[in-house]
Amino acid sequence: MHISTLQTLADPTRFHIVETLRSGEHSVNDIVQNVDIDQSGVSRHLRILEQAGFVQVRPQGQKRFYSLRSEPFMDLDVWVSRYRQLWERRLDKFGEVLAHKREAKKSSPLARRSSRREHHERNNE
Repeated sequence: MHISTLQTLADPTRFHIVETLRSGEHSVNDIVQNVDIDQSGVSRHLRILEQAGFVQVRPQGQKRFYSLRSEPFMDLDVWVSRYRQLWERRLDKFGEVLAHKREAKKSSPLARRSSRREHHERNNE
């Protein structure tokens, strides 16, 4: 994945266009209504998204219909998965430490005395 991929999606308008196209193919006019900028601005952003490989265009008469391409999103997923693995390993280790501390706390003499006292108090109520 290239840094330009992230830069392409970093623009709020382009990101909004991509979110709009998640539901399927849309004409430029449909996108203009969803994004709330003028048609020339939407066309400029669509051109950038097309050059970056995020969208494909299907002409039909005078209209142009845009849809998302899967390849750049698969590249993003691969890139993010490397970081996901890093954090999952760290979270797994953190979970192991917490479980070990809970077990140590349960098995401590003070915890057993406290537990017996609570049990005794409940039975006497």
